[in-house]
Amino acid sequence: MELWPAIDLRGGNCVRLLQGDYAKETVFGSDPVAMVSRFLAGGAKRLHIVDLDGAKAGSAVQADLVRRMAAAAAVPCQIGGGIRTFETAEAYLEAGLARVILGSVAVEDPALLERLAVAYPGRIVLGLDARDGRVATRGWIDTSPLVAVDVARRHADLPLAAIVYTDIATDGTLAGPNLAALGEMLAAATAPVIASGGIATLDDIRRVAGIGCAGCIVGRALYDDAFTLPDALAAAGE
Repeated sequence: MELWPAIDLRGGNCVRLLQGDYAKETVFGSDPVAMVSRFLAGGAKRLHIVDLDGAKAGSAVQADLVRRMAAAAAVPCQIGGGIRTFETAEAYLEAGLARVILGSVAVEDPALLERLAVAYPGRIVLGLDARDGRVATRGWIDTSPLVAVDVARRHADLPLAAIVYTDIATDGTLAGPNLAALGEMLAAATAPVIASGGIATLDDIRRVAGIGCAGCIVGRALYDDAFTLPDALAAAGE
């Protein structure tokens, strides 16, 4: 299973939010490029980057910083947050990002998701962030009536790189992943599923791998030194 260390950006800092709440932020570093180097030194094979300011604003607020991070990384990086136009996604891909993650667009403009997936097969990730099973959008501020597994089924024929499925209730809590919800997404999706939210222990990583997830995003547990990145990679089978 692929392990994706997460770097969430807000105001130029590396942060983690509790359950997506912008008022419940913990800053873990003021130099995201240095954080890239830290993860690479620990053996990271890929990085998951989120522009939280962009997710809230609906535009690529920290694009320059993201490009510097990608340039400093010798591994594939995927970026999410504020990617709402074809041009924004294209600019990131042409700047060297391996993948872009589209979340709100999948709900608000599914035709754009389809257009990008066809134009860039294997490089577009569908981001489904769910609150009680329903898709949250715009930095998790709004909750749509759409059910996450239904959105996954709707786009089953697209040449997506993956689906990142985040359970908002567990994100940043270190409470363990929502295995039941992940199982439902695995059953509904045709694209590889990357789990996000709640990873607290090495056993959590093993459990996510055991149910068939193709990838796992780990954030707060690494920043809190709950385990080392080399041990996390080993637990994922890498």
